[in-house]
Amino acid sequence: MNHDRIYGFTRTVAALVLPFLAVASVLLYLLPRRTDELFAWTINPPLTAMFLASAYLGGIWFFVGVLMAARWHRVAVGFPAVMVFSALLGMATLIHWDRFHHDHVSFIVWAVLYLTTPFLVLIAMVTNSRVYTGRPERRDYEIPLLFRALPILIGLAALATGALLYASPGNFLGVWPWELTPLTARVVAAVLTLPGMVGLWLIFEPRWSSFRLLFQAQLTSLVFICLALVFARADLNWSRVATAWFVAGMAVSLVTYLAFYLYCERHSRKLAAEDAAR
Repeated sequence: MNHDRIYGFTRTVAALVLPFLAVASVLLYLLPRRTDELFAWTINPPLTAMFLASAYLGGIWFFVGVLMAARWHRVAVGFPAVMVFSALLGMATLIHWDRFHHDHVSFIVWAVLYLTTPFLVLIAMVTNSRVYTGRPERRDYEIPLLFRALPILIGLAALATGALLYASPGNFLGVWPWELTPLTARVVAAVLTLPGMVGLWLIFEPRWSSFRLLFQAQLTSLVFICLALVFARADLNWSRVATAWFVAGMAVSLVTYLAFYLYCERHSRKLAAEDAAR
């Protein structure tokens, strides 16, 4: 028996989610000023739409990886993050039900997706994990805690910020780098939990093979977030102290994650080369 396989149900979930992510990414990143007519609810300012789209673009990278991966542990860490993200958006939909375009097909797709995905992802996690023994790959690179520390701290900071923003959005509306409503605050908070959950798992799981795909996805999201901060810079309120901190934080996160990725890849390939030479 293959104790590290990805079951067909999990690949089916990935295949079902991908078209939504692709369409939503185009609508929100390329047409962020037309959400009133094209999306499940009107999103203002455009920067918020592009911020959510950046998470979806990282999600596309991740779920394509799920379809292509041979082993469950290479994608497993991403599923708790997806479950929390989708559950938070599902709850936000119910809390702010009156803000949505109920007669629009995009709302029907949105509601069905976020009210079912948390349960589908949970089933996928349980199905795959019940036979997984946790055995490492041969010559797998184990990342020293010292080198995991900074990505962990960035992730935990994002998770804490997301939790506070989601629980009490009203306290952030006057200080956030751009204008938010209670609904968009909770959407932004859900996005912040994605790197937060990955950072949390990085505390306990040192194997690079478990995080390679996740960091590729996070780098994809960060690149598009940084571009959004440039393209939609008019939406930023520079009179607020948090704006400079947020922009700097995104830049530092991108540089840190890229350096971390390259470091781990170099050591992983070195181990592979040594193994091949034997």
